Amino acid sequence: MSSLAKIHIAKQQLGLDDDTYRALLARITGVRSAKELNPRQVGAVLAEFERLGWQPKSAKKAGRKVAKPAAERQAQVGKIEAFLAEARRPWAYADAMALRMFKVERVEWLDGDQLRRLVAALAYDAKRHGRPTQ
Repeated sequence: MSSLAKIHIAKQQLGLDDDTYRALLARITGVRSAKELNPRQVGAVLAEFERLGWQPKSAKKAGRKVAKPAAERQAQVGKIEAFLAEARRPWAYADAMALRMFKVERVEWLDGDQLRRLVAALAYDAKRHGRPTQ
């Protein structure tokens, strides 16, 4: 997330109207628009927002949670997850494979046959790199 986005999120969460927000920018940095801020000034503005009670959210963990697949596809998704974990690759890797192989953006949108073929491709990759395939 960009620093400018953080500033605008903090402004919204603190409930600052536009005049109050611009006055705060002018008081802290001497400018009235966040676009004119340099990195040091961005830090000062964010520190002031924190002093006023804004609590930034921590960055989300890498990767993402996978949607709960249908029961008949659970085993195949589990195998995909195991191959990714063994290779220390994120879910985005499997999504990229699905896009390249089937022109489908997300693994959870694949049908049963496509999932089977994706598992086979990951097994081939594991074998090629000397990782266990079962």
